Amino acid sequence: MAEAVRAFLDSWLVISAWAVIVAVALAVLIADLRQRNPEIMGLMRAVWMLTVLYSGPLGLAVYWLSGRKQIPFDSIWRRGWRSVSHCYSGCGAGEIVGVLITVGLLALAPWIVAITTFALAYLFGYALTAGPLIQEGLPVGRALWDAFTSETASIFVMEVVAISVDLWLAPNATLGQPLFWGSLVLSLACGLIAAWPVNVLLIRLGVKSGMHDPREMAAHMHGQASASA
Repeated sequence: MAEAVRAFLDSWLVISAWAVIVAVALAVLIADLRQRNPEIMGLMRAVWMLTVLYSGPLGLAVYWLSGRKQIPFDSIWRRGWRSVSHCYSGCGAGEIVGVLITVGLLALAPWIVAITTFALAYLFGYALTAGPLIQEGLPVGRALWDAFTSETASIFVMEVVAISVDLWLAPNATLGQPLFWGSLVLSLACGLIAAWPVNVLLIRLGVKSGMHDPREMAAHMHGQASASA
């Protein structure tokens, strides 16, 4: 099984085709955000762009399913996808930075790569939650604690799965090998999928509130426009 996956991913043709697919998915996302969902602004717009950048059509499907004002109804499952995408956007950035530094620049041993990548992914994901809370006026201590309690389980599952897949497929691959990039993409997608039920459970337990219903955001923006007219 592992050898078959490695053989498929270890091809510049596959990586090039994936890059084209991601570019098309990003173009679709950007067009939809601009033309049909301009109410989605700021942080969530960045979250969706990073989610699609990391996972291409999978990220676009998550956005289409849960992140647009055109969704027919909201549910805990959709809230879970929005919540895990928020976590994923930060953790993915930390993971990519981690492997680029530890593998590309320093050529460190796989176990050091794993520890460093996990630490950076946690730091980026944690900061993406705590930072906006502090900006909204929440006391720093409360914001840091809320971010810790709401994101730790999600980040832990996401990164354990992602890093394990990466180590399973390409423990010694370098930046010059297509397997490095292919395993990174696949590991990120696996982490996203693994952390989704964790976020659903956290929302159900009241540990996380989940991201806002995009239909409510659209209604709020429409109300503001009507009031100012």
